[in-house]
Amino acid sequence: MIRPATLADLPALSALEQELFGPDAWNEALIRQEIEGPGRRFVVADDLSGYAVTMTAGDIVDLLRIGVRPEARRTGIASRLLDELLVDTDGASRMLLEVSVTNAPALGFYVARQFSVIDVRPHYYRDGSEALVMCRWLPGAARTPTATAHD
Repeated sequence: MIRPATLADLPALSALEQELFGPDAWNEALIRQEIEGPGRRFVVADDLSGYAVTMTAGDIVDLLRIGVRPEARRTGIASRLLDELLVDTDGASRMLLEVSVTNAPALGFYVARQFSVIDVRPHYYRDGSEALVMCRWLPGAARTPTATAHD
C-alpha cells in the first residue's frame, strides 16, 4: 500500500536515504521540509521499503526522488510509487526529472514509464557525471503550442 509520508516516518526515511544516497543523502531536516513543504507530495510504501517525492510549480511536476531499499527492488514498488504521484497532479502538463547517465537501471525504468530525454546537464552530480533531463506528459495534459515573440 502507498500512503503519504508523515513526520513519524522521519527516522526510518532518514536511515533509508543515507543507505541509498550516501554523501548525497538528504538530512532529516530536509526530509521534514519535503514532507511539510508547499507543492510537495511525499509518498511511501507502507512498510517504508520505498518512497518518492515531487514538487509542483506551475504546470510542471518535478520528480525529486524515488528510492527503494535494495532487497525490495524489481518488485513493483517504484512503479506503484510513481503511479501514485501521477494521480491528482493539479493541472500540471508534464513531469520532469534528472537521472545520472551512469544509472542504467533507473534509465530503463523511466524509459519504460514513458519518459523521454529532453536535455543534458554536464557535470551535474558530485562524481562529475552528466544528468539526463527527462520528461513525461501527464494524463489529460493539454499540449497546445506556446506562442513565441516570433509568431
